[in-house]
Amino acid sequence: MIKEIIFTILWSFSPLGEAKVGIPYGMHQNLNIYFVFILAVVTNILVFPFMMFFLDKINKHLLKWYFYKKIALWIARRAKAGSGKKIKKHGFWGILLFVMIPLPGTGVYAGSIATYMFKIERKKAFLANAIGITISSVIIWFASYYSINGIA
Repeated sequence: MIKEIIFTILWSFSPLGEAKVGIPYGMHQNLNIYFVFILAVVTNILVFPFMMFFLDKINKHLLKWYFYKKIALWIARRAKAGSGKKIKKHGFWGILLFVMIPLPGTGVYAGSIATYMFKIERKKAFLANAIGITISSVIIWFASYYSINGIA
């Protein structure tokens, strides 16, 4: 059971899955469905302060390396080309709506990068990310619950 909890946390913190993978994983491992929801959401919300620290303190040092800089610029261009204008224009609501979409690439990692790139106020952005990932997680939780129980 400890192993399943750790993997649920790791999936929920991972940029490859976030809570969108952590919730179904934990539920499929027969962990308590309410515990899984809270664990995955809280873990995913904690990505925001981690990413802000990384972008503020570590990113500028890593940009000195060509390979990292090339990847960072590619990510920045994709972010601006996608929903960048809408997020910049709508700020809090733009981030909230973007993060709440339960699709790959629309979670707290992307919301944190948008916050950093568009210089959105951190407290508002944290709240937008937290609300957005909670709504996204509710959608994923219900979809997982109903698919596991054969109702959907």
